[in-house]
Amino acid sequence: MEDKGYTDRWAMARGGKSRKKGPSLSVGRGEKQSVEEGGGLTAKGRAKYNKATGSKLKAPVTESNPTGKRAARKKSFCARSRGWTGERGKAARRRWKC
Repeated sequence: MEDKGYTDRWAMARGGKSRKKGPSLSVGRGEKQSVEEGGGLTAKGRAKYNKATGSKLKAPVTESNPTGKRAARKKSFCARSRGWTGERGKAARRRWKC
């Protein structure tokens, strides 16, 4: 196998595409919520993430009966996260009221 200077053998297996890392987010700096508070990012954390990655993260849909696009986002999130079994995932699902 030709050595292309990869330090990550999995990056090499993916054809040289390495996984990009996002910014470091912390509960202590107020960028994400603790599990007890419902998990997920705060407004400050979303702003930091969006600035660093060029994303457009939105706040969670926490109302019981959203309408329109918000209802579709909630339905999609709840379907995607159904298999989350970790502590933070369960907290996020509670926050979204899934």
